[in-house]
Amino acid sequence: MIRNYSVRTDLALEERERFEADNVEIQGVVLKEEYDEEKEIRVTRVEIRTENGAKAMGKPAGCYLTLETPNLALPDEAMQQDIADRLSGYIRELIRRNTGRNEKDLSVLVAGLGNRAVTPDALGPCVAGHLNVTRHIIREYGKYAMGEDHVNVVSAIVPGVMGQTGMESTEIVRGIVNETHPDLVIAIDALAARSCRRLNRTVQIADTGIHPGSGVGNHRCGLTEKTLGVPVIGIGVPTVVDAATIVNDTMENFISALESSDSLKGAGEVLRSYSPAEKYEFVKEHIAPHLNGMFVAPKDVDEMIHQISHTIAEALNRVFSAAGRETDAAEA
Repeated sequence: MIRNYSVRTDLALEERERFEADNVEIQGVVLKEEYDEEKEIRVTRVEIRTENGAKAMGKPAGCYLTLETPNLALPDEAMQQDIADRLSGYIRELIRRNTGRNEKDLSVLVAGLGNRAVTPDALGPCVAGHLNVTRHIIREYGKYAMGEDHVNVVSAIVPGVMGQTGMESTEIVRGIVNETHPDLVIAIDALAARSCRRLNRTVQIADTGIHPGSGVGNHRCGLTEKTLGVPVIGIGVPTVVDAATIVNDTMENFISALESSDSLKGAGEVLRSYSPAEKYEFVKEHIAPHLNGMFVAPKDVDEMIHQISHTIAEALNRVFSAAGRETDAAEA
């Protein structure tokens, strides 16, 4: 029953946690964690350094930075500015690591992946809509029209989904890359999580690109350096979980309740003896067949996407605009 067990998630952090739950160490995978108790911000760095580690994790070798905070979708301007500042720092780090250059004088293509008409999948298009794009101005008037010595050429595309265009997002973005020759592609997409508590509270930034639809079992061709020919940084936020995850989390709470009861403690201990893999597969096999393919989002996901997309766009604008870099330097 465990043979086919897999955690349906796009988050490298959750893949790593699955092995921790089974007390398994993975060679070639390094995890580091920082926590700001005052601001309730946890940052976890998962580095997959070897091919064996990549095979065990089911993800490409590279660096995965995960920021978690319950305040990610709150309409608190001061908090959002702080989160945007932290995100911009991590984005700069991965840019320098993968291009060998700092963020100045780069040509950048931002791809907002997803379906604008489906709210939980609209993160990418919403972020693209809030960006300060500059390519058209620089091409028309030159970089000094921006009043800056160092100018990034920023362009953005919302390629839609295959059901709308009949084309893979990778095919569209690759054609644009071949035409415009950016130094870097940043792909933004909604993700799927294994844990309900991470919905709209987590941002993952990875230097391995992004694979649209993988978390919901709809595997599409990935946007990676291999497929596009330039470094790709993926930014994603989990906006949905599958129904089996919700039932499994409820089962965990049920087991805890049994263990706290004197008369039912034995039953709780028996259920607790099952591994996470066994419990998850048990749930998947016994929930109604029509629930197996169901993915669920919070009821206020539209407000959350609106807020989170502004925060991510602000982080990118800070990285690629001189005004944003000056603001960060002043705050530092």
